[in-house]
Amino acid sequence: MKKIFIFVLLFSWINASLPQGIEEILNKYQIDRASISIDIKDLHSSLDVASLNINSYRTPASIIKLFTTYSALLHLGFNYRWATLFYYNGDVKSGVLYGDLIIKPYGDPNLSSKSISAIAYSIKAKGISEIRGDIIIDRSIFNVSSRDTSGFDSNRYSPYNAMPDSMMFNERVTTLNIDTLGNRVVVSKDTPDNSFDIINSAKVTNGSCRGNRAWVNVKIDKELARPKVFISGKLSNRCSTRKVCRVITKPYKTFYYSLKYALDKIGVQNHSKLKLSPTPSTAKILFTYKSKRLEETISIISKKSNNLMARQLMLTLGAYIYNRPSSISKGRKAIIKILSDNGIKLGSNTIIDNGCGLSRISQIKASDITKLLLSSFNKFGYRWLNTLSIAGVDGTTKKRFKNSIVANRGWFKTGTIKSVKNIIGYVKSNSGRLYSIVILVNHTKSYQGASLQNDIIKWIIKNY
Repeated sequence: MKKIFIFVLLFSWINASLPQGIEEILNKYQIDRASISIDIKDLHSSLDVASLNINSYRTPASIIKLFTTYSALLHLGFNYRWATLFYYNGDVKSGVLYGDLIIKPYGDPNLSSKSISAIAYSIKAKGISEIRGDIIIDRSIFNVSSRDTSGFDSNRYSPYNAMPDSMMFNERVTTLNIDTLGNRVVVSKDTPDNSFDIINSAKVTNGSCRGNRAWVNVKIDKELARPKVFISGKLSNRCSTRKVCRVITKPYKTFYYSLKYALDKIGVQNHSKLKLSPTPSTAKILFTYKSKRLEETISIISKKSNNLMARQLMLTLGAYIYNRPSSISKGRKAIIKILSDNGIKLGSNTIIDNGCGLSRISQIKASDITKLLLSSFNKFGYRWLNTLSIAGVDGTTKKRFKNSIVANRGWFKTGTIKSVKNIIGYVKSNSGRLYSIVILVNHTKSYQGASLQNDIIKWIIKNY
C-alpha cells in the first residue's frame, strides 16, 4: 500500500510539470506521451513553464542543424567568409599563362554559377588572356566519401540528399529546363556542363497540362563514368517550362566546365583539361575569392533547412579545430568541443552524426536543446533569432503560421522525417515575454505532431 501511495505522489509530481492547458492539448491528440518531449522556459528567468520527458533521447531530424550553426558562430563569428584560393604555376608572358591555373577551395557552400563571372573577370584582371596549361583543382581540405548522394530515402538524387565536397558548386545540383518547341520536347542545361549526357525520347502531346501530360519521366544512370539522364514520356504543349533539379554529376566537373565557358566568353582562351591534384609547392597566389558572410549562410541553413550547407559547415569546423583534411568524425567532435568550451555539456549518448539531421541514428535530449536555446539567445539576442524561420514570414514556418496568432511572434527551426515531427525555437507571448520552445514528437502518429505543437505554442502566447 505504501508503494502505491509513493507511486501516486510521483505520478502527480510528474504531471504537475505541465500546465492544465497543455495537459488538455495532449489529451486531445492521444499520442503516447512516452514519445513526446516538451521543454518550455521563460527566457528571462529560466523558470520552467512546461516539462515532459526532457532527458529522453529523441531523433532530432533537422533541428540538429542549430547545433552546427551555433557552434560555427561561436568559433568563426557572423562575419566569417570562406576562401577559394586561385594560384598559378609557370610564368605569365604577354598575357599568356605558360602553366596551370590552380584552384584550392576551402569548402565554400555558396560557390555557384552566380560567382563564375566575377571569378573569370578576376583572372583576366591579372593580365591573363590565354591559359596554355591545365585547370587543377585541389580537393584536399575535406576527406569525405566519393558518393554524390546520401541515399537516405527513395528520392536518391533529390537535392536534399546531396553529399559534401571541398569543391562545392551549385550545391551539387544540376537544373534541367524542359520545354516544348513545335512538335519537339527540348531539354537544356542551366550550366554549360559537358560531364553527363541527356537521352531525350519525350514526345509532345495536345490537351491540357494535367495528369501524365504535365510531367516527363526522369531516370538517372550513374553506373558508367559518364552519367546519363533519360527523359521520356509525354508533355503537353500547353505546359510552361518544367525544371528538374537533381544530383547528377560531380561539383568540381560542373565548376570546371562553367569556368571554361565564362573565360571563353570574355576572351580568355584556354584548352585546359581538368586535373585533380594537390597544390604544387611552387604555385604562386593569383587572388582569393571570398564567400558571402557566415550570417547569411546560416540563415539559409536554418530558414530553408539546407542539408548540404550544414554538412559543409560541420566539415569546416572540423578543419579549424582538428586540422586538415577534415572528416565527418572531426566535424562531430568539433561541434561537441566548441559547445562544451562554451558551457553546453551534451549528454554522453548524444549523436550529432552528419550535422544536418538527415539521419536515423542522431539523437539528442530536449534538456540539451534548451541549453543551446538559452545560451545562443543570451550570447547573440535577436541577431541569432532572426537567422531562424520567422513564423508566418519566411522559411519552413512561413505557410504554417501565416494569418495565425503566432505570425511574427515566433522564431523556429523545424525537423521532419518519417515518424518524427519536431519544432524548437522561441516565442513572444501576449505579455511581451520570450519563451524557449522545445516540442519533439517521435511517433508513428507524428503526422498529428504539427497540430499538437501549434496548439501548444498558441496556448503559450495567449496565456503568458
